[in-house]
Amino acid sequence: MTAHRRFRRVVWMTAAAVAAMWALAWPASAHVTVHTDTPVVGASDAVVAFRVPNEQDAATVTKVAVQLPTDHPLLGVLVSPHPGWTSSVKQAKINPPVKTDDGTISEAVSEITWTASAAAAIPVGGYDDFTIDVGKLPDGQATLAFKAIQTYSNNQQVAWIDETVEGQAEPEHPAPVLTLGNSGAGATPSTTSTPAPGPTVAASTQATATTASGSDSTARALGIAGIALAILLGAGGYLLGRRTAARQH
Repeated sequence: MTAHRRFRRVVWMTAAAVAAMWALAWPASAHVTVHTDTPVVGASDAVVAFRVPNEQDAATVTKVAVQLPTDHPLLGVLVSPHPGWTSSVKQAKINPPVKTDDGTISEAVSEITWTASAAAAIPVGGYDDFTIDVGKLPDGQATLAFKAIQTYSNNQQVAWIDETVEGQAEPEHPAPVLTLGNSGAGATPSTTSTPAPGPTVAASTQATATTASGSDSTARALGIAGIALAILLGAGGYLLGRRTAARQH
């Protein structure tokens, strides 16, 4: 193998090593997710939180819109105050209406949009939790999907709306899914539905950003280490190629 071909091979191997390291360093859980403190079918007075990460390197998250299921509606939804953010609510007709002890309900919240002030936007490397109080979760429904759209300060939107199909690979932008267990003493929280953080977490974007930076820092450190290793391999290969070529001459 000539020195030129050896050098070209080392360059390709270096590029592949860098790509592999970045793929391993990227956090797999950096999706919009949904959590509840009461992961039980038909639960009353449940706090539901939507966790929104910032996945960009040079833009903040300025808006979050979440669509609530209307085929299995959440009843009695109240939006928790979120400092620095304003919220707007849309309602939709329920068909068929739901009968409760307090009467028949024909409308339910179908979409909630949170919009940030400039100072409250989710920073790079951070995340925030947006919470609602639900008077009653649906009966007989073990999973609830919530489509979410986040908007960045550079006007880019990411739509977390893809359906996750059991037995298939996770889509690139899966819709957040809340998994609920059966009521009773044996009911335990699902691994995909961890207890929602309290109001103190939602009240401070800066605090959540600091917490999130720990996992991001680990991922970035792995990526940087991979790049450094790839550069060293490339340099070593290049020097070896030059020495071999010099001997041949």
